[in-house]
Amino acid sequence: MALFKCEKCGATKEGRCKPQKCPQCGESGCMLKDESAAPAPAGKCGGGCKARK
Repeated sequence: MALFKCEKCGATKEGRCKPQKCPQCGESGCMLKDESAAPAPAGKCGGGCKARK
């Protein structure tokens, strides 16, 4: 899942696909993927995933 952020009002929405409009202000085409919320690279999560040995 990715986090998308409205560049107009700052509202966020989590989902697999980019929303067509902002759920808060209703503006179309303003939702951008929030790269600051990206998951850690494989092997660096420290959460016991298969990449960790």
